[in-house]
Amino acid sequence: MREREHCNPGLFKQVNNQAGNTLFVDHKIVNGTLQHSFKYYLALKEPMARALFMMFLISEVHPFLDGNGRIARIMMNAELFRGDQSRIIVPTVYREDYLLALRKLSRTKDPDTYIRIMEKLHKFNDNLYGSDFYDLNSYLQDCNAYEDPQSAKLIYIERVIKAKTQQ
Repeated sequence: MREREHCNPGLFKQVNNQAGNTLFVDHKIVNGTLQHSFKYYLALKEPMARALFMMFLISEVHPFLDGNGRIARIMMNAELFRGDQSRIIVPTVYREDYLLALRKLSRTKDPDTYIRIMEKLHKFNDNLYGSDFYDLNSYLQDCNAYEDPQSAKLIYIERVIKAKTQQ
């Protein structure tokens, strides 16, 4: 981010920002909004609940000029890591579903779609393992993970870790 000094990396925004028709929290109340919201975060005990709350909070407040989505996903995955759970990576083919779920929660205050989408991603990511890069890459290709959302859908393929037989 050093090369993007115009974005004031690491500092809260000093001007309001928006994406399309979505206006984010006014720059004057970012700090207070985050501090107040943190009280709700502390009340959550389940790692997935904490992760999804943190992800939505950063996405909704949009405290930085750039990198809010990346920071939101990092914070979410930090909570999942802390809770010894699978992290969530959003495959290309599912990016629009993920963004639409966030937008719906933001606009309607109904978390059901967001929770359902994130649980599906969590389950999908729990299957991301392989004996090597090629094994994992093949699985991702079979699931359409790299595909364009207009031409394919994410396919969930259940995987089972095969126990090594003792000889």
